[in-house]
Amino acid sequence: MEGLNSKFIDIHDVEMVFHTKKGSFHALREINLSVKKGEFVTLIGHSGCGKSTLLNLIAGLLKPSDGVLLCANREIAGPSPERSVVFQNHSLLPWLSCFENIHLGVERVFGATENRTQLRDRTRAALALVGLSSAESKRPNEISGGMKQRVGIARALAMEPKVLLMDEPFGALDALTRAHLQDELLKIVAKTESTVVMVTHDVDEAVLLSNHIVMMTNGPAATIGEILEVDLASPRERVALANNPAYTEYRSAVLEFLYRKQAHPAREAA
Repeated sequence: MEGLNSKFIDIHDVEMVFHTKKGSFHALREINLSVKKGEFVTLIGHSGCGKSTLLNLIAGLLKPSDGVLLCANREIAGPSPERSVVFQNHSLLPWLSCFENIHLGVERVFGATENRTQLRDRTRAALALVGLSSAESKRPNEISGGMKQRVGIARALAMEPKVLLMDEPFGALDALTRAHLQDELLKIVAKTESTVVMVTHDVDEAVLLSNHIVMMTNGPAATIGEILEVDLASPRERVALANNPAYTEYRSAVLEFLYRKQAHPAREAA
């Protein structure tokens, strides 16, 4: 069995060039990154630095122009249930209940090997994990934005992915809901020992959640500028960290990179 320190994602010399009607756009260059099993990594940088492009490459939604991406020592050649994605837009089907939205994915992944009772149990366990057992019969228009995101996270986790990929999952939420879901995510990750790669624009979110913060240079032809190890004890509590000198130092290091070392972001979007 692989230990928590085993490399789970390996990215070697990855380049990404988009070919458009206006010509070629070099989004990413010389991306080299390793993520260990059970690690929480955030990608941060100015708009247009290719954070979402890199996440989509790991998800298998894009193929690199050059280089190779590995997950559990296998090349990432396309989308797979082993790498579940949670987007900023929850992408729930509005005509289905919370239970049905999750069960649809569960059935596709485990339908050939599990019976109906097992599939239902798996779906309900995912809802319970995010604290939404009481909302299983409700449709998306009957629940709040924060609850919709929790359903999206439950749907991803229900498929027991090796890697959970998150693209600014809390970006559209109000500050209090965002803070609550960040705290809940920390608990879920601790319980499931998930390997997580998350895109964020929020410095405090990155420091609160991460084991490592991957800071991207400005685009075009963006690359990894610095990687900051966040050595804060778990479980992490928001109020306690507010007065923790180490937390302040990590936060300052990210701000220094973003607003001094990368002070003039390009306007092109990756």
